[in-house]
Amino acid sequence: MTRLRVVLVDDHRLFRAGVRSELGDAVEVVGEAGTVAEAIALVVRTQPDVVLLDVHLPDGGGRAVLAGVGQRAPGTTFLALSVSDAAEDVIGVIRGGARGYVTKSISAAELADAVRRVADGDAVFSPRLAGFVLDAFSSSPAVPDDAPAADQELDRLTARERDVLRLIARGYTYREVAAELFISGKTVETHVSSVLRKLQLSNRRELSRWAADRRLV
Repeated sequence: MTRLRVVLVDDHRLFRAGVRSELGDAVEVVGEAGTVAEAIALVVRTQPDVVLLDVHLPDGGGRAVLAGVGQRAPGTTFLALSVSDAAEDVIGVIRGGARGYVTKSISAAELADAVRRVADGDAVFSPRLAGFVLDAFSSSPAVPDDAPAADQELDRLTARERDVLRLIARGYTYREVAAELFISGKTVETHVSSVLRKLQLSNRRELSRWAADRRLV
């Protein structure tokens, strides 16, 4: 049986070596990359079956790799492999085009199985992470007129404004929000101003408290 061709993308060389060793003969590792730029070039050049993709890299994140590769590797499937189990990380890379998301606590056998499954077209997630994706991609019901005021306030925000709200509330700087969402710092400022205006808040401290009270972070 032909082995799946895999590219490893992670900025820690020792971790990549460990993954390569653990997977053994289950796959053929055709290349490794430690930065976004290296990963994009490697994936486009080698056209692997599966890319094991870290979410956070020194010059960007997994979403930057996905965006950079775009349609230039049509036969390649991306599986996020990260220490992070934060909802925004999971949802971000899935929206970016990854087929699954598993955490680094996964066993070697489970990882090999996950690689095979995403290559076959399945969506694969570590336990409890699938719920984030289902919640994010499920259709939001219309807000009834008698809904609580907090729900109606949140409903006034666009999807991108909610993304910015959650990151700001988690303590991200404007620059970090811009990098995470692939938008400019000026655009982040515009979104924050809009959120503050719509929610009738005065500053990001009040915004963080508002989000925390509603368990949005």
